[in-house]
Amino acid sequence: MQVRESTIEQELIEKLGELKYTLRPDIRDRAAMERNFRAKFEALNRVSLTDAEFQRLLEEIVTPDVFKAAHTLRHRNAFTRDDGTPLNYTLVNINDWCKNDFEVASQFRINTDYSYHRYDVLLLINGVPAVQIELKTLGINPRRAIEQIVEYKNDAGNGYMRTLLCFIHLFVVSNRDFTYYFANNNARHFAFNADERFLPIYQHAAPDNSKINGIDAFAEAFLAKCTLGQMISRYMVLVASEQKLLMMRPYQIYAVKNIVECIDKNLGNGYIWHTTGSGKTLTSFKASTLLKANPAIGKCLFVVDRKDLDRQTREEFNRFQEGCVEENTNTGTLVRRMLSDDVADKVIVCTIQKLGLALDENSKRNKNREKRGLASHTEQLEALRDQRIVFIFDECHRSQFGDNHQAIKDFFPNAQLFGFTGTPIFEANASYKRIEGDEQTLKTTADLFQQSLHEYTITHAIEDGNVLRFHVDYYKPDGKHAPKPGETLAKRAVVEAILARHDAATGGRRFNAILATASINDAIEYFELFKLAQAQKQQAEPDWRPLNIAAVFSPPADVSADVKQLQEDLPQEQEDNKHDPEAKKKALKAIIADYNVRFGTNHRIEEFDAYYQDVQQRIKDQQFPNADLPLKGREKLDIVIVVDMLLTGFDSKYLNTLYVDKNLKHHGLIQAFSRTNRVLNDTKPTGNILDFRGQQKEVDAAIALFSGARAGKAREIWLVDTAPVVIDKLKVARDSLDRFMQSQGLTGKPDDIANLKGDAARAAFVEHFKQVQKLKVQLDQYTDLTPEQAQQIDQVLPRDEHNAFRGAYLETAQRLRAQRNKPAGQKDEALDQLDFEFVLFASSTIDYDYIMKLIADYSAKAPGKASMSREQLIGLIAGDAKFMDEREDISEYVRGLKAGEGLDEAAIRTGYRQFKADKAAKEMAALSQKHGLPVAALQAFVDAILARRIFDGEQLTELLTPLDLGWKTRTQKELALMGDLLPLLKKRAGGREIAGLKAYEE
Repeated sequence: MQVRESTIEQELIEKLGELKYTLRPDIRDRAAMERNFRAKFEALNRVSLTDAEFQRLLEEIVTPDVFKAAHTLRHRNAFTRDDGTPLNYTLVNINDWCKNDFEVASQFRINTDYSYHRYDVLLLINGVPAVQIELKTLGINPRRAIEQIVEYKNDAGNGYMRTLLCFIHLFVVSNRDFTYYFANNNARHFAFNADERFLPIYQHAAPDNSKINGIDAFAEAFLAKCTLGQMISRYMVLVASEQKLLMMRPYQIYAVKNIVECIDKNLGNGYIWHTTGSGKTLTSFKASTLLKANPAIGKCLFVVDRKDLDRQTREEFNRFQEGCVEENTNTGTLVRRMLSDDVADKVIVCTIQKLGLALDENSKRNKNREKRGLASHTEQLEALRDQRIVFIFDECHRSQFGDNHQAIKDFFPNAQLFGFTGTPIFEANASYKRIEGDEQTLKTTADLFQQSLHEYTITHAIEDGNVLRFHVDYYKPDGKHAPKPGETLAKRAVVEAILARHDAATGGRRFNAILATASINDAIEYFELFKLAQAQKQQAEPDWRPLNIAAVFSPPADVSADVKQLQEDLPQEQEDNKHDPEAKKKALKAIIADYNVRFGTNHRIEEFDAYYQDVQQRIKDQQFPNADLPLKGREKLDIVIVVDMLLTGFDSKYLNTLYVDKNLKHHGLIQAFSRTNRVLNDTKPTGNILDFRGQQKEVDAAIALFSGARAGKAREIWLVDTAPVVIDKLKVARDSLDRFMQSQGLTGKPDDIANLKGDAARAAFVEHFKQVQKLKVQLDQYTDLTPEQAQQIDQVLPRDEHNAFRGAYLETAQRLRAQRNKPAGQKDEALDQLDFEFVLFASSTIDYDYIMKLIADYSAKAPGKASMSREQLIGLIAGDAKFMDEREDISEYVRGLKAGEGLDEAAIRTGYRQFKADKAAKEMAALSQKHGLPVAALQAFVDAILARRIFDGEQLTELLTPLDLGWKTRTQKELALMGDLLPLLKKRAGGREIAGLKAYEE
């Protein structure tokens, strides 16, 4: 039996009562909330406001800007009273959040201009609504729960923009058994875009990362008064550069707490094992900002080991808090800042190389200073020797395994050292040797940092959905036998395999890839082979579009200090550059020249860093749709050939594939694989690895080593199912769809979807086919499908039938989405839980240009000779979400064309534009005639709405004024006209929202 929502609500309120919240059943509307807030405000600030002053205060603090409201809540503010005297006030006790009043209101309603929403449970801190809890009885899809709150916030005149609800910081959604929470934000950070890139959704967890799901346990662990106060005041970050609220994840919070406790109690050193992609920079930023307020700590140095990581970390820190970290241009600047008493210099980001130079009495810089009669940097730093200094090392498995680390410990005996790593060094993967007497041991992360303070492994992150699982394809040249471990294949065979598989692996080039090679010479050879192979392929297939390929490796000799610093963490490249450097320099110049021609850039080997940055940016630019780019996607990179570069520290959600032709093991393997597994949406189900060296033994060893306590189950957690298993799942999903259709008295054919009766049945079809589509998207990106497996998939879901199902899905989903706008009671409530996931039905290769080419091909060739029949072409258009609002027009246009008519692409485009213009003119003429309005006046009214995407009621009044109607008749005419205009406006807006139309949608 389903538990009633009211029961869950009552149980939660009782639980909050046990947690010493004050229950406020009297706060049910805006007036009651404002009275309560006024009483709390006046008591906290020891002031008595007049009614006029209180009204003015509300006007000053209530804002639609979530970031501004969050800033106001956390700081001391100024208000001028009626008599001109200043009042410095806070809304809550910001010095000790535990001492605020914590209250619970339920079934709260606010009736504003266009909005009448009910809020299940609100938590008030000193009268300020800070948390909204929405309770559900159905199994919640958290994405849909967020979407509902986004819809509430988008209502014109909603309570979040016009009342004290603007101070809401957190939303909590629960069905009693599963509880999720997420941060409030301004619209650009609190919306669903066309790519369905969703907000961060959190589940609370215990220190061992086990989930706290039930609302009772969640309330105990998260909503306890002091805990909630800390969550909002300490563990939410206001990202100034983006005007955004960022919530720290549970494992980040535990890490920060443990570091701070370790420092407060002087418990020695420690390290944080948080997997790649888990947000270590935010964790370290928050730890360092909390230390900034600790008077016992003299300095906090965040130490990185390469110039690009130095820049990246500094930019990240400054993203969280503008101007909090300055650039250290040289060692002298670093020393000056270390000696400075300025609060701005308390937290410093620097490279370990600069720090090492400052501490090394024999360094060239120190010797030069001595020659000039100046105190060496080492002598200058003597003043800090006995201070308590905190060093936080980023990716502590790198350069810290050396003399620099020991030099820091020797020079600063009272220092505490903390390391962050995604891949710790254990005895099994240690390479740095330490000699003590006759005994030779290996240096591990624990040797250096004493103790693990918190662990969040890749296993935890995959289970939480914070990173993706991997699909590893061990390439078999003959389709059956993989290379022997470490065996190298002919490079031409590797190139041919990549060209054959790249479109599948990257979802039709929706994503891009890195090719990891074993040496600089290999990278150069691969670059030339790709040029040759692509030229030959294009000659054989003129319609084939070549891949954009670049290569990056550090230049040999005569390089800037910046590039030298970069090379210090690139061991293979350093070694390679010792041999025949001139040949490598010449090859790199040619590669950069090719890049300049391809992309219209002007890079030089002498300014390699700028070229390297440009390559990274182009990889990230994969996120933009081709239609939005000036060169329609030709400015993107498909594959970047590397040796050591980009295999650590580089992040892009649109990179999903790693081709491997180098030996990898242990932490190097995990770091490289992890370039592919950033979460995006359902079009990126896995990180894809295509290994050309048969390294399954190394992959299994790395998984076992870095899985923490879950090593026994690691393989099934880390790696996706093999193709046969997923094909079986596809069969089950298809059978389930067929059984559902039969239960409705219909066949399993796409044509029958239109005969489904009722919204509940249509919603069930959406859920069933979505499962089919998810598995098909996953299989489409598998690079190891055999011809037999491809045939099996086609038997389960033939291509034309699949396209027809996609079209039926999109048509049904559009209809159901429109049903959601109906008032409660006129729709099936199950629709509110439905998440359509349209992005699953949008192909990256099938865009407007592609469709126009196919139509031109159909027109140019004799009947039966075109690559697609008329029906296939219409099915392809109908099955792609990008054309949801235009498919009717394109399909109608195609139906009117004659096969073999001989129109070229330009004529097709012109004809389609004219077809749309004629159709739009006919629609407008028909509406004008129906409503007795001049065509020109109605057209101008529609154009004005579409130009601004805002409906203006006054312009509607002006439009109808010439009809000289009484108020009652005019109201009826207005409703009738807008009823006809709504679908037309929505269609022409192309899915973009038009403000102010909601009043006419219900």
